Amino acid sequence: MPRKDPATARITQLLVAWSGGRREALDDLLPLVYDELRRLAARYLRHEPLDHTLQPTALVHEAYMRLVDQRRVRWRNRAHFYGVAAQMMRRILVDHARAHKAEKRGAGWERVPLIEDEMPGGTGAVDVLALDEALERLAALDPQQERIVELRYFGGLTIDEVAEVVGLSAAPVVRERTIAKSWSRTELTE
Repeated sequence: MPRKDPATARITQLLVAWSGGRREALDDLLPLVYDELRRLAARYLRHEPLDHTLQPTALVHEAYMRLVDQRRVRWRNRAHFYGVAAQMMRRILVDHARAHKAEKRGAGWERVPLIEDEMPGGTGAVDVLALDEALERLAALDPQQERIVELRYFGGLTIDEVAEVVGLSAAPVVRERTIAKSWSRTELTE
């Protein structure tokens, strides 16, 4: 069995301490998770036009503020934390796209390109609102597949980390992700 990275173990310790009511653990946690959250945010936004109003730092800060407000979460480990962060970033991106679309007063969909590598619909730009709607339809059919796509796509978690969060081994996660990506690709191209 491979040894755990000391930084991963430290993050897990701090999350458990924070869940247990040690507020100062949150202060120690931020420097350990900030760079990874920033890297994820930058991946989401790297193909945005120069005049795009949401920047990676703003996305990280908004997600972190929402994470701090999670008072009833019993953090299990690093992967669980990044899984919840993925949900937060997804909601922020969707809210931002909706607000931007509303500002345009009925103009066409705002295209928000995200990570090509994990794109359910293939490579290229994807409308974050269309993706969110497709994931909501997928959740109605198979919540686990939707969660796997969300964790990989919005959370940037590895297959092993996704497996840990959803309580499966890696092979079923890969299988479910493949099915979900195929379904999503069809949904997004229609």
